[in-house]
Amino acid sequence: MVNGAPTDALRAALVERARAEGFVAVGIASAAPDAPRGERLAEWLGDERHGSMEWMARRVAERASPQGLWPEAKSVIALGMSYAPEHDPLALADAPERARISVYAQGRDYHDTVKKALKRLARWLVEQAPGEQVKVFVDTAPVMEKPLGEAAGLGWQGKHTNMVSRAHGSWLFLGSIYTTIEFTADYSHAPRCGSCSACLDACPTDAFPAPFQLDARRCISYLTIEHAGPIPVEFRKAMGNRIYGCDDCLAVCPWNSFAQSAAANAAFLPRAELVAPRLAELLALDDAGFRALFSGSPIKRIGRNRFVRNCLIAAGNSGDPALRPAVDALRSDPDPVVAEAAEWALAEL
Repeated sequence: MVNGAPTDALRAALVERARAEGFVAVGIASAAPDAPRGERLAEWLGDERHGSMEWMARRVAERASPQGLWPEAKSVIALGMSYAPEHDPLALADAPERARISVYAQGRDYHDTVKKALKRLARWLVEQAPGEQVKVFVDTAPVMEKPLGEAAGLGWQGKHTNMVSRAHGSWLFLGSIYTTIEFTADYSHAPRCGSCSACLDACPTDAFPAPFQLDARRCISYLTIEHAGPIPVEFRKAMGNRIYGCDDCLAVCPWNSFAQSAAANAAFLPRAELVAPRLAELLALDDAGFRALFSGSPIKRIGRNRFVRNCLIAAGNSGDPALRPAVDALRSDPDPVVAEAAEWALAEL
């Protein structure tokens, strides 16, 4: 009940309103503590599989349970926006002179798009239920979006630990609204991976020690985005021409055959200059050029130095002698990590 009225009608209206805001998946989970969820998080952190992402180890109690973050929360509204690509994410695997950027980062920054829609939806919800409270989250707060999405019935965490939806495959941006409204929770979605191991077999760096387990320290997405120092030499060849993120484990999932392109959401349409950029042009970027090229893009947050470091690894893997002058120029870069990557790339070339 909300202010004496049944929540069923409000829930139905909520789903309709969420779809009008561009969310293709909507579900509700309880905000109450879930012991297994917290135990899995503690085990993952205890094994240090989060690498240098120290923010994952902070505020563990708040991350493990919605009510640990906000004790007054009763329900979690889990939502997903599709970013299913029109093109093959693996198409550039045999084009070493080009750079591969993860599908999610080829368009506008999803944080902005999803959060604005969440805020509009949250304001609408509060208008329907005066006196109730809400909080919205997209990826930057201590919130376990994927386990909560699974609990809310949006899909399940596949063997690659990412969300998989029967309707939308592996391509969902997740967000959540915590609320003091006590909705009836949806049923948790059971895993439907079966005996398939396509995602595990596709990983270039063997980042999955077992099904449903990820060692971020070996993951190309972690290495190119979160990791600030030199890329460990043992992973450099396996990175190929991936310079920001990696889609391999997502792209090979058979459930993607049911996903429809998200072209209707203009925010997620890929920018032409980011679909298949030339490494030579990216290597020439200074800080101002980097900021201009990636304005409004999630790539901007890693900064020019880390980005050029990634491009140098790709250059070293390219076998393209035409890249030598651009690489050689970076051997004297003020950033020692960039300079070291340039030395390695030149030796490879």
